[in-house]
Amino acid sequence: MTAPVRLGLRANAGQFSLLVGLNALVGAMVGLERSVLPLVGKQDFGLRSTSTILAFVVAFGAAKALTNLAAGELAERLGRKRLLVIGWLVALPVPLLIGLAPSWWFIVAANLLLGVNQGFAWSMTVMMKIDLAGPRRRGLALGLNEAAGYLGVAAAAFVTGALAVSYAPRTIVWVGAALIVIVGLLVSMFAVRDTASQVALEQQAHGDAVPAHAGLRSAFMYASVHDPILRACSQAGLVNNLNDALAWGLAPLYLAAHGASVREIAVVAAVYPFVWGGGQLATGWLSDHTGRKPLIVGGMLVQAAALGLLVAGHGAFAPSLAAAVLLGVGTAMVYPTLIAAVSDASQPRDRARVVGVYRFWRDFGFVLGALIAGISADAASPQSAIAIVALLTGASGLLVAATSWQARGALRPAPAP
Repeated sequence: MTAPVRLGLRANAGQFSLLVGLNALVGAMVGLERSVLPLVGKQDFGLRSTSTILAFVVAFGAAKALTNLAAGELAERLGRKRLLVIGWLVALPVPLLIGLAPSWWFIVAANLLLGVNQGFAWSMTVMMKIDLAGPRRRGLALGLNEAAGYLGVAAAAFVTGALAVSYAPRTIVWVGAALIVIVGLLVSMFAVRDTASQVALEQQAHGDAVPAHAGLRSAFMYASVHDPILRACSQAGLVNNLNDALAWGLAPLYLAAHGASVREIAVVAAVYPFVWGGGQLATGWLSDHTGRKPLIVGGMLVQAAALGLLVAGHGAFAPSLAAAVLLGVGTAMVYPTLIAAVSDASQPRDRARVVGVYRFWRDFGFVLGALIAGISADAASPQSAIAIVALLTGASGLLVAATSWQARGALRPAPAP
């Protein structure tokens, strides 16, 4: 006899826990590159231009942003599980491209595929957890999801940095990626169940009073322009990933230029996502009780302060480590809360499209962040690039503070297509 369909973390504990573990693997795919890949560009391929090195971040961010946008629409057509499996299949060539790369542009191509993998696989683990959890514990569910993903990033970043002292960094990245892809694909194919029945159950509670968006174009305009809360969340997500791109691509080069060892760079690169990941266990739950806006505003301002400290520290290890901790705290306050706020503002049958639009803008921040960091660092200095992003981050927080915020969970009708 088929078990009844129910919403809630406890009712779906088995599948929810499986998806938490799977997202840790998705995060680890990115973490493998976090502490060593910019150094590979300099050491293995002899690159001198910061903009050229950061091309891999631009490729990753552009691919992930566009895939996020497509994922919402495809999830409605193909189903969550099927898209999750496709995401892992796309990642299969990544280890080979990195391991056999004769030039840096093969690494860039690998990151295009990695961006597609993250756009499909991470998006679907997010959506499936939202589907399973229901509206009451949405913040907690997203905190658990993002915590797992970024603790996976942190663990992989630290391990690759530590092993790079004794082994070739590129070898560590491609071997680790191959193992993760195989496990992720097998779990997705044979253990994960689709969540379409949970979506249908939650939609019954909403009825048809609020019309669904006619398609991706309608959802894009609604989330990007017409709805003030979704518009504020989209710009905050974009700016958040501006500073994440800087931390990923520029910070290792900035520290190395000031004499930091590979081990010290690995510690700084791992501490930031570790604090970010672990902190979301608390902040996601907290946003269910305090509301979304205070955490978003506070988190953006804390991130701006962290980047200011990184500039003031002039690349020294101790202030850089403190800045990484502070940046992790600010990002933990913002990251799950933004997705929860976007989910609050969308009805169940429309959620995949609206969240996909938000995640498009958020991950487009990787592209802009890498461009700003690379161009500013080449034209002026890394300190100038970090200062510019710090100012943008503070301004973003103030913009959210100025946005009128309706009661959490209120649903607003879509504009006419």
